[in-house]
Amino acid sequence: MEQVSKSYFKVHALSVLREIEESGEARIITDHGKPKLEVRKLRQQETEPLDVLRGSVVKFDDPTAPVADSDWKDA
Repeated sequence: MEQVSKSYFKVHALSVLREIEESGEARIITDHGKPKLEVRKLRQQETEPLDVLRGSVVKFDDPTAPVADSDWKDA
């Protein structure tokens, strides 16, 4: 993993960020030769909306019963 000094990153931040974005390879930002930060490309995961909700139902007594305004509680 390539290391970049903080002073170099300060001057060339945009180009360093573009390189990271294109290559996907992370960079270590150093301060006085010591690693302080890691900058890497964000890996977003494609998830289906139902996968996000799976397992979130706490209680499921009667799914066909009508729901009144008084049935809702503040979370």
